[in-house]
Amino acid sequence: MKQLLLFILLTGVVMADSPYNKLSKEEESVIVRKGTERPGTGVYLNNKQTGTYLCKRCNAPLYHSEDKFDSMCGWPSFDDEIKDAVKRQVDADGRRIEILCANCDGHLGHVFLGEGFTSKDTRHCVNSISMNFVKKGDPLPEVLGRKNVVSTAVFAGGCFWGVEYHFQQAKGVIAAVSGYTGGHLANPSYEQVCAGKTGHVEAVQVTFNPSQTDFEILARLFFEIHDPTHVNRQGPDVGEQYRSVVFYQDESQKKTAEKLIMILTEKGYKVATSLAPATEFWPAEKYHQDYYEKKHSTPYCHIYTKRF
Repeated sequence: MKQLLLFILLTGVVMADSPYNKLSKEEESVIVRKGTERPGTGVYLNNKQTGTYLCKRCNAPLYHSEDKFDSMCGWPSFDDEIKDAVKRQVDADGRRIEILCANCDGHLGHVFLGEGFTSKDTRHCVNSISMNFVKKGDPLPEVLGRKNVVSTAVFAGGCFWGVEYHFQQAKGVIAAVSGYTGGHLANPSYEQVCAGKTGHVEAVQVTFNPSQTDFEILARLFFEIHDPTHVNRQGPDVGEQYRSVVFYQDESQKKTAEKLIMILTEKGYKVATSLAPATEFWPAEKYHQDYYEKKHSTPYCHIYTKRF
């Protein structure tokens, strides 16, 4: 027993069921025991893809790809983190500042200031082995070990390209993914949805940080980036797959949506938006993701109009 207690004190490894992802010995040596991978060997050192970097231990979103830069130091470098995702503490050596996942305390690396690499004058030097990467357009996994680190909302308001575009610009939004929901066919294709025989609607799944925004703010935006009075159409797009729907995750979201619809009704709008409990969400094909970003253009039928 004494040897077991000594092992726990020295390594920080508790021999009990963990709420987090299982780690390999190499991952554990860095994330739990605060080691460092060899420079120039990390899988994400030269990663140029667009997306989100997550904590490998608990799946919490840590960094956006647009904040990554090449510092020539041998490890992935970021000049900013997702708000409240990373915490800092004085390293055991008493000199450096260690950075850890704010959700699970997993060791990430160190942060350095005043080096002048970017305008933010900050460098998060992160071990690749401490992270996973999710490409933009792919759904983020559930965060483990703590509730409400991120939340989700699903909105349908016409062609998902324009809805996705506006939510991607909103503060606190981690990811906006175009897809299909509300139908009866598993993993439908765009052609099947357009044929109008699956019952699905084009929708956008919004993953957001509750410390930066909330469902009501996002729902208000939803009612202002499409015309909620249109029935089964939005602009030139006509069909049931373009109907206006709020797919609520819980009773709180449902009541908030009902409140906003009542406000709009009192303002004279004949709101056609329906409410439905969230069901399986199927991400759309890759070519539908980030459509306007790829085209370097803006939506043609989703124009922001202040209504509240």
